[in-house]
Amino acid sequence: MKIAEIEVHLLTGPAEARQHWVSHYPVPVGTDLLVRLRTDTGIEGFGLGSSNASLRATAQMFRDGLADYIVGADALAPERLHETLFSLTHQRIAYEKGWPKGALVLAAAAVDIAMWDIMGKACAQPLYRLFGGHRDAVPAYVTCAYYIEGKGLGELRDEMEMLKAQGHRAFKAKIGGVSLDEDMERLRVIRDVIGMDTELMVDVNGGWDLPTAIEGARRLAEFRPRWLEEPVRWMDDRRELAMLARSTAIPLSAGESEPTPWGCRALLEEQAIRILQFDCTRMGGFTMGRKLAALAELNHVEVAPHHDCFLHAHIVAGSPAGLIVESFTDPERDPLQAELFENPPRIEGGVLYLNDAPGLGLTLSEKAVAKFGERVV
Repeated sequence: MKIAEIEVHLLTGPAEARQHWVSHYPVPVGTDLLVRLRTDTGIEGFGLGSSNASLRATAQMFRDGLADYIVGADALAPERLHETLFSLTHQRIAYEKGWPKGALVLAAAAVDIAMWDIMGKACAQPLYRLFGGHRDAVPAYVTCAYYIEGKGLGELRDEMEMLKAQGHRAFKAKIGGVSLDEDMERLRVIRDVIGMDTELMVDVNGGWDLPTAIEGARRLAEFRPRWLEEPVRWMDDRRELAMLARSTAIPLSAGESEPTPWGCRALLEEQAIRILQFDCTRMGGFTMGRKLAALAELNHVEVAPHHDCFLHAHIVAGSPAGLIVESFTDPERDPLQAELFENPPRIEGGVLYLNDAPGLGLTLSEKAVAKFGERVV
């Protein structure tokens, strides 16, 4: 079975009426690279690549020769094709073509997910079963409490009441963008709404220096956080994470900002974190995601992938290391995710129930692809 055709679309969500912020930067408009592959037997698979930056240069590579490495490839050999595409990052052709390493890594991830979708359909099995079938439902949390200009404690309370009414049992709040005193007050409002019998995670998005992180972790103890995510600055995060871990009992998490699986491996080797949050749509696809989940399991680290819960649920459900997936159930925050699939898995009572259809188990909404997409190949 060979890859016979490829389509590439750029998906862009609408501009937000009110800009969402994390600690020190705004949340960009949702942007995904949609890769659709068709085999010579008629099986179609799709994959997504996501980024905080423009993906136009990534899409351009497919028009400029990258598609030639894909069309004609063995459709049941995702490891081989991923190695072929990733290897371009250290070959002369990448320089001659002007293909940036980061763009190649992301493109390879999207193609890899599409390849695995085809694999599942060819085997007539959902991917979580091919990945190990540890379970068919996984816990899900909702990311919330973004900073928005003019958003006070009253609006924050309303937001949390809405999410609680949706049935969520785990919540991840954004902090790090204001003073510790102000953030602690925000967290008190959140805990007051959701109660102490639910999970609360906190995400600093790399906004603190080490002394602030040590003091912040000390003050967070009263809120009993399930984890503290990306608490320190990017430039020495692995070393500072390990130093912070020695001063707090709160589990630390990171990984979404690592550009390669080897960066995630370093987080494990340095014993800096207890929860790994790689993103298969940014690097590695499912080929590397499965390897990282296995590596995490062997290092007694849990896996809670970043973003794209409908895709990452397969990784979490397939492995004993799988902990939880991240959801965005407020359409104002992620309208692209809210409309992209005709049959999104059900999220109820804090649990995501995977579809049992083969492959990803997801059907793209052609209406949404037309609404948000621009075909480039």
